[in-house]
Amino acid sequence: MAVDDGRLGRVLARAMARARVGWPREVPDLVREAARGLGLSEAWVFLADLQQHRLVAMPDPASDVRHPTVAIEGSLGGRAYRLQRTQVSAGPPAVGWLPLIDGVERIGALRVEAPALDERTLADCEALAGLVALLVVSRAAFGDVIAQTTRRAAMSLQAELLWGFLPPRTIGTRSVTSSAVLEPAYDVGGDAFDHSMIGNVLHLSVFDAMGHDLAAGGASAVALAACRSTRRAGGSLAEVATTIDRTLVEWIPGRLLTAVLADLDTTTGRLTWVNCGHPSPLLIRARRVLPDALGRRPQLPLGLGFHSDTAPVTHHTGLEPGDRLLFYTDGVTEARSADGELYGEARLAETIVHHMAGGDPAPEALRRLIHSLMAHQDHRLRDDATLVLAEWHPVRPGA
Repeated sequence: MAVDDGRLGRVLARAMARARVGWPREVPDLVREAARGLGLSEAWVFLADLQQHRLVAMPDPASDVRHPTVAIEGSLGGRAYRLQRTQVSAGPPAVGWLPLIDGVERIGALRVEAPALDERTLADCEALAGLVALLVVSRAAFGDVIAQTTRRAAMSLQAELLWGFLPPRTIGTRSVTSSAVLEPAYDVGGDAFDHSMIGNVLHLSVFDAMGHDLAAGGASAVALAACRSTRRAGGSLAEVATTIDRTLVEWIPGRLLTAVLADLDTTTGRLTWVNCGHPSPLLIRARRVLPDALGRRPQLPLGLGFHSDTAPVTHHTGLEPGDRLLFYTDGVTEARSADGELYGEARLAETIVHHMAGGDPAPEALRRLIHSLMAHQDHRLRDDATLVLAEWHPVRPGA
């Protein structure tokens, strides 16, 4: 049963007003209240766990109902999350799963129940899901309940440090999408990534600090801070690398760090990058990897002081619409199976191309890829593994 637009607006406005002064733990209750105001029987907020294996219901102090976790693979709720499309079971009662998306970042799914879910009612539910996503993201900054919901294990100190510095895993606009994954999620040591829009330019960076301890996490956190500080002051990629190098030498001497820093002009497709001792990114075009398209003469890692006075070389190339860039750390290609077989660059390229060809959006392709990597090494990685996938899909004139 759908409601009129005026009532929908009043229900959502009331939920927003309550949320402004509410506790993060009150989100499930105010969502359920809003759902009943829209004529729904019930509504529950499910968030994806950190490794994107299961959907976990936010605890609701106002309800005695406890929901089991829902597998992201092989379930209606998981399908809504994976495909970012509403899924409905006719019932009775009718059950709908709506993806919770902040911009282009998947955060979970909203489960609703009603006697029937017609097209108009589902439109109301989608409006509610949009509000829920905003509430979850905004409440996460000043409470632990959302972080606790998404965690299924204790987090190491260095992992806690790094996750606190990392941006959302997926960002995007009409013309570009960037998505990232990082494992082992609860014990990551020295890997880190960053992506950010500066005007029409997408900035991308991937870091891999030597070691797997708190100092490694600190080195990557320092690199992120130095990168952002220099970038936001208008510095070039070479200046970013120089700042990171000097900062590591001064504050964390003896700790080396490899990095790729890149800028993609989303208007022209011009890619600019600096590579300091890191594996070369892969360029994927028309469902195949272009061999050595971004391979250049290697330069020394950061932290040696070499780049403090001599800026690293900056490279340039042009992308075509639909091109994808895959950045990775050596923990991906050097992962070994029980019998010693390397995961390797060829398998990496084959796996990502396979999932992209099947129509998976970038976040889903990376989720499947990192799970493939974890399975290859029996779910016990010996080194951090980070992947960043950027897609350039410029809007056609007149579209």
